[in-house]
Amino acid sequence: MKYIFITISILILAVSPFFGQIEIRFAHITEITSIDYKLFWDLRLPRVFVAFFTGALLGLSGLIFQSLFRNPMSTPFTLGVASGATLGTAFAIVFGLVYFIEVFGFLGALLTITILFTLTSRLKAYESSSLLLVGIALSFFYSAALMILFYMSDETQSYEIVRFTMGSLDVVGFENVFPVMVASLLLLILTLNYKKQIKLLLTSYDNAFLKGIEVRKINTVLLISVSIAIGIAVSITGPIGFVGLIVPHILKTIYKKSADKLLLPTFFYSGIFLVLCDLISRNIGSASNIPIGVVTSLLGGPFFIYLLVRRKKA
Repeated sequence: MKYIFITISILILAVSPFFGQIEIRFAHITEITSIDYKLFWDLRLPRVFVAFFTGALLGLSGLIFQSLFRNPMSTPFTLGVASGATLGTAFAIVFGLVYFIEVFGFLGALLTITILFTLTSRLKAYESSSLLLVGIALSFFYSAALMILFYMSDETQSYEIVRFTMGSLDVVGFENVFPVMVASLLLLILTLNYKKQIKLLLTSYDNAFLKGIEVRKINTVLLISVSIAIGIAVSITGPIGFVGLIVPHILKTIYKKSADKLLLPTFFYSGIFLVLCDLISRNIGSASNIPIGVVTSLLGGPFFIYLLVRRKKA
């Protein structure tokens, strides 16, 4: 079964650049003067790379959040981290700070993590249900602040913010690929380095502490690292929700393993999942591409409700 999934995943990666509203002729992608060459190397291939590494980053971030907060519904999206990064990016757009979009996206994510982390220190054993409610409350607050920025923006800025908040993988060239790729790979390396600590944290914080794990230090390092990575990704692609919710849960169901053993599979298959969602958004038959955030939300919304119902029955 594992090899079947890997084969299908590689096939999706291989064919994705060739499908879209404009047909690419495979024989012409090496001709520098052809439209097929520019379309393939400047638009389609960078888009697939951005989709893969953004999906990988979001999926891994979701798994980290679910492990640290021990809540199956915790993701950067549901806890408001992505919303904070979105607000920071929109602030940079409205006030003409376009060269510092990544910085403001990171600051928005970091602010949210700081608020969540401060509150968790006041909640007994990281009360996950209360933390989720705090994340939802922060998301509502950020949405209200975003509306204020809409009223302050001009027509061009408003359109840019609207398109941004729906999520987009429209990139030209590999310039925007490298920040997301580096952020996702560094986050993967970091989590693999803390693999044993994450395994102990999954049992209980008390047990991890007795085993010599500096719980607060590990949590702080991982959460700040996720904030940086999410801030970078959101500043480039906009908020893309539910990837960190759907993929880790599906993998846990299929592999029947704990989170510490699913770091690499989550990274890989989350990337494939977003590439597949992007492939759907580009070939749905509409006059223009459907924003990627819309596709993932259509899939993730019902899945989130399913998790709530299943948790309630449990």
